[in-house]
Amino acid sequence: MSIFDKLTAIEHQYEDLVGLLGSAEVQNDPAAYRKHAKMLAEIDGTVEKFREYTAIARDLAQTEELASAGDPDMRELAQEELKSLVQKRDALVAELKVLLIPKDPNDEKNVILEIRAGTGGDEATLFAAEMLRMYARYAERQGWKMEIMDVADTGVGGIKEAFAMIEGDRVYSKMRYESGVHRVQRVPQTETAGRIHTSAVTVAILPEAEEVDVQINQNDLRIDTFCSSGPGGQSVNTTYSAVRITHLPSGVVVSMQDEKSQIKNREKAMRVLRARLQELEEQKQHDAQASERKSMVGSGDRSEKIRTYNFKENRVTDHRIGLTVHQLDLVMEGQLDEFIDALRTHYQTEKLKADSVAV
Repeated sequence: MSIFDKLTAIEHQYEDLVGLLGSAEVQNDPAAYRKHAKMLAEIDGTVEKFREYTAIARDLAQTEELASAGDPDMRELAQEELKSLVQKRDALVAELKVLLIPKDPNDEKNVILEIRAGTGGDEATLFAAEMLRMYARYAERQGWKMEIMDVADTGVGGIKEAFAMIEGDRVYSKMRYESGVHRVQRVPQTETAGRIHTSAVTVAILPEAEEVDVQINQNDLRIDTFCSSGPGGQSVNTTYSAVRITHLPSGVVVSMQDEKSQIKNREKAMRVLRARLQELEEQKQHDAQASERKSMVGSGDRSEKIRTYNFKENRVTDHRIGLTVHQLDLVMEGQLDEFIDALRTHYQTEKLKADSVAV
């Protein structure tokens, strides 16, 4: 099926949905109305672009007739117009190809951000804290809400690990390619000889899983409570408010101690647990489907060094796409758009190649 056959079918689906939304039967059924309205919204942009393409194609055919007419002046004007119309048509075809790429069902979801200090001792923990701040600034710039769920700090300004919930418009679609190992190269404040050290921080971006997405049998959980070890006053350190949940079949363990309330810590731990179990299930599916894995190479393997931050040269390099910018100071202030936009474009292009959409 060619791209235009697919687009014609989508346009027919759009017209059917418009008709259904106008029917008394659907309007009297709120659940059905929401379902069809969501389906309509998902294809609305594609249909709009396709209709724009159809209009351009029609203008192009008419202009080609004029360009072959006998009047020299009209022919010259038409040939100039043809160049502009061909450019518009080709640009629309490129956009339509991207719009036809199958969407990841997680793209619209909020995410759980996990940051962990890796190799590098105190320097790694300090950079982990800076990365948490970097993502907070990026979330703020996007108009998203970021809530710190739990932080294990070191007492010297660094963090061993942190969990945060980021909520907003299409968060996962933009953040998904941040998963991996981030390296930092700089001279630590404690280094008297001025030598550059290399440290690492691991980032994981997990789409938030709803209860309907991941079914957890309560008999598969071991839940332990203990006293929080972090700062927070006497009530935090002397009451059993911290929670550790172990999912016995998978061995996944999640601990939360940021809240004074055991109930709140348990709720947060369950959100993280659901996201991790969904990630495990999706990884199994990816491993079982070689062709799908091929189209997603490098998109989430935590062992892969995806980016290097060199403070001496004010340089940031993303190794997956070979992009280097000499504005590390701005990147650390949350200006990640250049990297995130380039990564999304790169993986969309790879997906197009894998799908081999015919024109």
